[in-house]
Amino acid sequence: MNKTIFLFLLLFGIQNLFPQSLSEQFKFDGEKNLKNIRMLTEVGENAEAYFSFDGKKLIFQSTVDSLNCDQIFTMNIDGTDKRMVSTGKGRATCAYFYPDGKKILYDSTHHFDENCPPSPDRSRGYVWKLYDSYDIFMADNDGKNLVQLTNSGKYDAEATISPKGDKIIFTSTRDNDPELYVMNLDGSDQTRLTFEKGYDGGAFFSYDGKKIVFRASRPKTNDQLADYDDLVKHGLVRPTALEIFVMDADGKNMKQVTNLGKASFAPFFHPDGKRIIFSSNYGSENGRDFNLFIINIDGTGLKQITFNPTFDGFPMFSPDGKYLVFGSNRFNKNPNDTNIFIAEWVEEE
Repeated sequence: MNKTIFLFLLLFGIQNLFPQSLSEQFKFDGEKNLKNIRMLTEVGENAEAYFSFDGKKLIFQSTVDSLNCDQIFTMNIDGTDKRMVSTGKGRATCAYFYPDGKKILYDSTHHFDENCPPSPDRSRGYVWKLYDSYDIFMADNDGKNLVQLTNSGKYDAEATISPKGDKIIFTSTRDNDPELYVMNLDGSDQTRLTFEKGYDGGAFFSYDGKKIVFRASRPKTNDQLADYDDLVKHGLVRPTALEIFVMDADGKNMKQVTNLGKASFAPFFHPDGKRIIFSSNYGSENGRDFNLFIINIDGTGLKQITFNPTFDGFPMFSPDGKYLVFGSNRFNKNPNDTNIFIAEWVEEE
């Protein structure tokens, strides 16, 4: 047999035996912007993984092993050196690195109760609980030297930091409506930015620090307003109708980016400042399937990025735009797992 033909047949046989390369084993058809997808966690509920400003580490929340609710962990971007950096008490969420990488930011309830807070009352449907026991904390990147930054007696959470290294943005119910606020990195000068009726949250700065992207509900009808007011009174939000908004870093020039009529959340700027990636159940027949989409900041050019029949969420680009990290239910070992994935980002021609 001709040597070339033999090698061809051998290669063809290997491809049939392994029809999907190991680097593509976590990929669905149509995901042209992603390659070399890697699973960084293996079991548990893992979410909201965010890059350090040098792009070398990730900080995320996880309920794994003996934990009963989320705590904060860090790891390298290849999934090595996982370590818990929160207290191990209460519930912790929404962690972020400070720009210098020496400190971290996260929200926690541990100072009120070392036990996990109760789950929200789902007799009202699918709702998020805005626990009054959440406050925002700063710590060294190993979790030591914990400092409390907020103390409003209300929900203070969903905190992230501007790449300019000057401001923290967060959501608070201190004025009875969930609104966006900013403060200095040490917790001083806490200032309200949004004033419209509805939940405002999940905010991130653009990489130049000039703009803010966030998710928001805007109840309009009498029934929507009555439902919203009743839920907020009990520290609850119904996230089934959220749109993506942008505004200047000082809260001015607010504009609605999406108008999908669905649950769109977890927006994040591409490093070019011209596009926003987010998660949404737009196009889902049952409303439970979430995928990643990207859109221009003026609301044009909506494009679906992932095609997972379950859940993809919490996307974040690395500072250089080369990688995308996200949480997903894809290819889980256990039915209720959510894992952290990282992929190389491919710009289509």
